[in-house]
Amino acid sequence: MSGLPPWEGFMIPTLKVLNDGQVRHRREFQPLVADLMRLSEEQKGEKLPSGDYTYLNRIGWAVSFLTNVGALDRPRRAHYQITPAGKELITLFPNGARERDIKALGLDPASPIRVYESTVIRPTAPQAQPTQEEEETSSMTPIEQVQSGIDRINRDVATELLVRLQGKEPAFFEQAVVHLLLAMGYGGTTGTGSVTQLSNDGGIDGVIDQDVLGVNRVYIQAKRYAEGNTVGRPDLQAFVGALAGKADSGVFMTTSRFSEGATIYAQNVPTRIILIDGQRLTNLMIRYGVGVQVRETYHAVDIDEDFFE
Repeated sequence: MSGLPPWEGFMIPTLKVLNDGQVRHRREFQPLVADLMRLSEEQKGEKLPSGDYTYLNRIGWAVSFLTNVGALDRPRRAHYQITPAGKELITLFPNGARERDIKALGLDPASPIRVYESTVIRPTAPQAQPTQEEEETSSMTPIEQVQSGIDRINRDVATELLVRLQGKEPAFFEQAVVHLLLAMGYGGTTGTGSVTQLSNDGGIDGVIDQDVLGVNRVYIQAKRYAEGNTVGRPDLQAFVGALAGKADSGVFMTTSRFSEGATIYAQNVPTRIILIDGQRLTNLMIRYGVGVQVRETYHAVDIDEDFFE
């Protein structure tokens, strides 16, 4: 082994390289990170079974995590820029940081670090002791570790999906939810779906035909809200009002959450309303391949008992 640092070891060096505030493409700053860390040619030449360079893969993990917690900004595709939160991390952890150290900062309301709710680990005392997650991982079978790794990848991608959706204009989000429902099999044999005119949608953002003639339709409302901006009962009441005379059911999707009052209203109103919050939305996008792509495929093998009969 070349002694390559774990992916966590690339976080602070990456922030230091981007600390001048300039927007850089990942291909531009990756070699700068390697130089700052004084990686040897042997370390830079280490590859994964897929053929990808290990140190680039680990920088990618570091960048993804730092972006999810708000330490890096992604102004455009594959370009990154440090944020005030990232500068604070350099000050707090000049010699390096662990994932759990940064996640713990997100629990402080005064910290600019974003709460990483999907996988946040509360700090244990003393910090030197391994966390329960680390202990469980060490006791897993290889198959369990693979599944755990896939689950973690999906959680991280789900977090980034929400960030991306919240950063886009409302029209993009409305089209995205139509794509999702079509991918889920709605739209009948022709797979027909459309976004309504924004200037006169009457509270309805999307319509999907369920049959060739368009007799049956799915009506959609899509709210691209920030994490702390919950969808309340008035939003659902407006949607139900827009459905009056058109349909007796609808789908309401949001990048945030539904308030308790909104949930209770949806459960009791005669018009059936399906609520899909940010967490369920991103899970569905991953499941049906909307906004994501398969990066690696692994095959786990077992003995073919029939062969030895």
